[in-house]
Amino acid sequence: MDFRTTPLADLARSVRTREVSARELTALALDRIAARNPALNAFVAVDGERALAEAAALDERIANGGDPGPLAGIPLAVKDNHDAVGYRTTFGSPVRADAPPATTDLPFVARLRAAGCVVVGKTNTSEFAWSANTTNAVFGPTANPFDTAHGPGGSSGGAAAALAAGMVPLATGSDGGGSIRIPSSVCGLSGMKPSLGRVPGGGAQAPGWLDLSTSGPMARRIADVTTALDVAVGPDPTDLRALPRPEASWLAALDNAHVPVRVAWAPTLGYATVDAEVMALCERAVEVLESLGAEVTTIETVFDTDPVSDFLTFMGACQLRTMRPYMDHPRWEEVDPVLRLVVDAAQSTTAEQLIGIFDRFHHMNLRLVELFHQVRILVTPTCAGAAPFKGDLNAMINGEPTANWVQFTYPFNMTRSPAATVCAGLTAAGLPVGIQLIGPQHGDLVVLRTAAALEAALGVDTLAPLPDLPA
Repeated sequence: MDFRTTPLADLARSVRTREVSARELTALALDRIAARNPALNAFVAVDGERALAEAAALDERIANGGDPGPLAGIPLAVKDNHDAVGYRTTFGSPVRADAPPATTDLPFVARLRAAGCVVVGKTNTSEFAWSANTTNAVFGPTANPFDTAHGPGGSSGGAAAALAAGMVPLATGSDGGGSIRIPSSVCGLSGMKPSLGRVPGGGAQAPGWLDLSTSGPMARRIADVTTALDVAVGPDPTDLRALPRPEASWLAALDNAHVPVRVAWAPTLGYATVDAEVMALCERAVEVLESLGAEVTTIETVFDTDPVSDFLTFMGACQLRTMRPYMDHPRWEEVDPVLRLVVDAAQSTTAEQLIGIFDRFHHMNLRLVELFHQVRILVTPTCAGAAPFKGDLNAMINGEPTANWVQFTYPFNMTRSPAATVCAGLTAAGLPVGIQLIGPQHGDLVVLRTAAALEAALGVDTLAPLPDLPA
């Protein structure tokens, strides 16, 4: 059985009907992790004994006629900025390396576990989830299964690498500036950042990145992501931003997967420089959209300037709030030096500056409201370049190393927009390239339907060759 090719719904159905046991699926995941993780460093903690015990309890419930849940027996990887009972939440930081094991699940993790998932371990992340490639001083860099000389993006890079290598079929991710979409794009996955408030972000701790970040499930295909979203979306009383649960099944919405009639293609958003090979693959994907019946209008400018300065200032203030308690920690000097610079700079940010940034978030959204009166979906490249080298924060764009190769993702955290990525194709070097689909406020279903239709029409073979990994 290959987790990369068997749909999530089929795996859960086989457990519910007792064709295969939850314990067998869990053991398979543990075997895959043991064989493939040494080359990739996607998982930073695994507890096989705990996972097998959870799976055995699920099998017993099924044997006794109980309901195991819609995700029965699905092995789940949890990102190392999400709490899962029995595991440390280190955020990939030396100052959190000795944190005590969590005694409660994050509400999102609890919801997936209640649906039948079995937690098998924690996946690597960039330190405090701040950067777009997954590396940190505690666990080191994660490698991309398509080419282990390259990284998997970030900050949910451990999750993306684990999925692309077939270690697990489902993982948790979070996206505060592209951290689901970026690693999904460069690891050949279909990914989705839901609208803020769709997936609960509550719990004992206040949101780390306030209104920028949302959690979401990660998987290889849009149908699998939607299967998990079907149980993940809905309000939680501890989340002030939570949206009411839609009445309809999200997975059922894919039964009529199609592209909308009016689509906008913004190849640069008005400010980005894109690698020529990436642009060619995305333009080809736009032609496929047109072949499916979309009337595509090219828009040169969506935003007048790159909002990166506002993004970094706001993110830095959030990081300062999170990291200030650790500034006297004996391992503070081991914190990523660029992250320390971001945090230090935030100490001079004023309340008036932050309110001004919120005002500009508002005006960015007004621009999208104007645009979405004319079209139903906005399309851009997901990233300006292909995957950077392992441990490197720069990607190559037209032969030049570039720090900000993720200029297309963070604007839509600032506007809280639903946004997905699907694989547009592979570069000549065999690295995946994603194309991004953005919808109007709370238009998650139109994004998912469009992504599913485009994914099927593109038909890209996104199975990582795994040349250096054991079968």
